[in-house]
Amino acid sequence: MKPAVLRHGSRSRILAAVILGIAAIFVIRLFYLQIIQHNHYVELAQSEQMTRERIPAKRGEIYAMSGESPVKMVLNETVYTVFVDPSVISDYSKVADVMKQVAGGNVRDGFEDLMKKTETRYQVIANKVTRLQADKIKEAGLKGIGFMAVSQRVYPEQSLASQVLGFVDTEGEGKYGLEGFENDELKGVDGRLETVTDVSDVPLTIGDRNVREAAKNGKNIVMSLDRNIQSHTEQALAAGLTRTGATRGSVLVMNPLNGQVLAMANLPTYNPGKYFEVNDAAAFNNGTISEPYEPGSDVKTFTMATGIDKGVVRASDTFNNTDTIKIEDRTIGNATKGHTGVISFQTALTFSLNTGFVTVAQRLGDGRSINRTARDTMYEYFHDRFRLGQLTGIELANEAKGIIISPDDPDGNAVRYSNMSFGQGLDATMVQVSGGFSAMINGGNYFKPTIIAGEMVDGTFKKEVAAQPLQSGVVTQSTSDQMRQMMQTARASSFGRTDKQGYNIGGKTGTSQVIRNGQYSDTETIGTYLGYGGAETPEYVIMVSVSGDNRQLQGARDALPIFTDISNWMIDYLKIQPKG
Repeated sequence: MKPAVLRHGSRSRILAAVILGIAAIFVIRLFYLQIIQHNHYVELAQSEQMTRERIPAKRGEIYAMSGESPVKMVLNETVYTVFVDPSVISDYSKVADVMKQVAGGNVRDGFEDLMKKTETRYQVIANKVTRLQADKIKEAGLKGIGFMAVSQRVYPEQSLASQVLGFVDTEGEGKYGLEGFENDELKGVDGRLETVTDVSDVPLTIGDRNVREAAKNGKNIVMSLDRNIQSHTEQALAAGLTRTGATRGSVLVMNPLNGQVLAMANLPTYNPGKYFEVNDAAAFNNGTISEPYEPGSDVKTFTMATGIDKGVVRASDTFNNTDTIKIEDRTIGNATKGHTGVISFQTALTFSLNTGFVTVAQRLGDGRSINRTARDTMYEYFHDRFRLGQLTGIELANEAKGIIISPDDPDGNAVRYSNMSFGQGLDATMVQVSGGFSAMINGGNYFKPTIIAGEMVDGTFKKEVAAQPLQSGVVTQSTSDQMRQMMQTARASSFGRTDKQGYNIGGKTGTSQVIRNGQYSDTETIGTYLGYGGAETPEYVIMVSVSGDNRQLQGARDALPIFTDISNWMIDYLKIQPKG
């Protein structure tokens, strides 16, 4: 058999085919790399060439008013975190001595051991070091030590208005109060910097891939709260608790003509700059907005206003008081006895007689029972008009709702509404009661309670647009006038009253029972006082609440004197001119 012989030109064709195949592989590979995988390799290249940095936004500062001028209540301060590279430190004892002498209480526990962990390159040995301390440490010329600037919140007034302000945690997030509610507005928006660099990380200024988005600093918020009113209110509350033996207390001061809150005081309190030292988180709560309770006899003003506004009763109208009144299978009595016989509704308000306000509720119906018509009317006024049991939307975190039982609910029966007429069987917060009460006495205009007066823009105070009523005609002007007169008459009969002469001061005491284990306690009550003051028009509303475990506190004896203290001071501070 003859050996196979390649025909002429076969070798060159095979070689060409091999070369063509190899070329095709290269082309396909290049196509895959340059076209299919293009974005992947661009990203890899950019990750090597681009330096990305976050430009932190400055958290907005918080101001309060001092008369007509904003003053800082919360500001930012630059402090430093001190860290070391243990592998670089040459003289451990020198570093330790300098840190102890300069940083003192800012060094971390066991920092000397941290400095000797040579298997790591980064150990934090001190926090919240001031600029002066950092400069002194730098002057020592220590090797292996570094500094990182961080911003922290500073509360120069310490515990003043702490529950209104809230605080900022270690993650930079606002908690409680205004810091919590307005966290996003205060935080601002971080910026970013993307820069193309060379192999030495030197930025290349020429190029269209450089990105610089400036940080948008947080809003500088100005509260309606007046630091002077706040300070005096806290002092008056503290003195009242000492005098009465109460362990808890809250006071809210509001402008009834626009809904702005002028003071919110709560005891016990805390220092927002040292929130981490608080053992009981209840100290963070703002009792005026976050703790619904049965307001008690303060609500009698709402019942009376409803009756007057519906035309079924006047202050001078009378009823036969026997000190008890029966609703279905329940007998309701008066805490104050002896004003029996035919008496006026003014007398019922002055001496806080439950029977009088159950009678008003009956007259809202058929005059004999608290029927569905009466209950619908009370619900309309209490819930829909005065907005009890509704969130007010005040700009503070952790506002609670409370509850007003609807007549449509099986529990919204005649017994429930008889109790509601004198302040039991419903839950409301102090800010809800104060907002509704303001509408009652200001001519019938409900303003949304607010803690915001405006903002600081480039050093200039930019006020909020003048508030408009959320609802007008809550009650008529005539009803409002009559209610103010009734409360002035009631206050004039109050024991221990020492009001400044020449002003219209009115109010109502409240003593609320506390529910423990599903039943009203016989050993604990909450004392409240709700009132207003001014000359020709009401210029402030003050609500006071004092309480304590197993303490029987009363509105007239324990809360009223705190109101009087603040009211007399407010007249002087606001420079209110006497009548006529």
